[in-house]
Amino acid sequence: MQGPAVFMDISLEDQAQELRKYFKSLGAEISEEKSPKGIEDDLHKIVGVCDVCFKEPNESEIEAILNSIVSIMVSIPLERGENLILAFSQRLTKAPGPKLGMVSLQSLWRLYNNLEENSPLRYHVYYHVIELAARVGSVREVFTGVDQLRKEFATCPPSNEQMQKLYRLLHQVLKDQNSELAAKVMIELLGTYTDENASYAREDAIKCIVTALADPNTYLLDPLLSLKPVRFLEGELIHDLLNIFVSEKLSSYQTFYKNHKEFVHSQGLNHEQNIKKMRILSFMQMAESNPEISFDEIISELQIEEKDVEAFIIEVLKTRLVRARMDQAARTVRVASTMHRTFGRAQWLALRTVLQAWRANVQQAHEAMKSVATAQLEYANQQPKA
Repeated sequence: MQGPAVFMDISLEDQAQELRKYFKSLGAEISEEKSPKGIEDDLHKIVGVCDVCFKEPNESEIEAILNSIVSIMVSIPLERGENLILAFSQRLTKAPGPKLGMVSLQSLWRLYNNLEENSPLRYHVYYHVIELAARVGSVREVFTGVDQLRKEFATCPPSNEQMQKLYRLLHQVLKDQNSELAAKVMIELLGTYTDENASYAREDAIKCIVTALADPNTYLLDPLLSLKPVRFLEGELIHDLLNIFVSEKLSSYQTFYKNHKEFVHSQGLNHEQNIKKMRILSFMQMAESNPEISFDEIISELQIEEKDVEAFIIEVLKTRLVRARMDQAARTVRVASTMHRTFGRAQWLALRTVLQAWRANVQQAHEAMKSVATAQLEYANQQPKA
């Protein structure tokens, strides 16, 4: 069955009537006649039955129909099309099956990109885009990161509450697909709370901590402690556990786990994965003050069997948190550099010293080059003219 062409060179009213006829032919409860109330009423009736087109066996035909609706919708003044856009978006999020979901996602994304940048409706359509993209496994095609998200809404920023809702949705759909990105989204969410309402963010703060602890690629957890909602958790077990991962050794975690096994498992955390991460974090701490670490120290501190030491060191080096060289003959690890687990006053002072030395070296080099240039100029001036 052939549907109406997309972006036809006829009036909006005539396009709407063609759509009415098409949906009527599919069995939808809609009149073929134009509404005497105008294009908005026509479109309201069309949106109400637009999901009937999912009966169409040809996916390209479905996309053409949905795009025809989009073309009319974006031609209507904003104040007259708000409810229509919201209703259309909601219907498309319910498209059955992955194939029709993908077709609907493409049309919904087209609608989003055709709205004016200063339209507050862009937020609502984007929210439904993420919902639908999650269903068809295409979230990363529309969301690449929090920086991109800020740019999307730079002209017309949503309210704080709207952004919190969107961040929660993104975290929910990303946590099983990309734990690192999910953690960044959750940190952004916690950053939207102020001193006045941080106490209401308890659930979000706990999710943020658990996501970060469970992420096998997240090791630098110190920044979480400065987030206002996380600070409100001080004194609770989840905050104590975070502190262990931020600055304490493997033995501290093992003691915590021994006393609070049920709590750790109730948060959905894997004990063996926790042990693996704490070993790496403890090794980083050892490397901060020891340029040379013996295998015996690693075996003792990290409770690793001797046969597993080399494999563990290779695992550490893969994280790129520590730069080192293993000497199997001497049974040592020679550390070149390491990331700091925490970055407090001592680390800032050390960085300041390094930068001051660098500045002094640059100034020395600049003065030396200046002297060379002056000498060359004087030499050139002393030469006889040709």
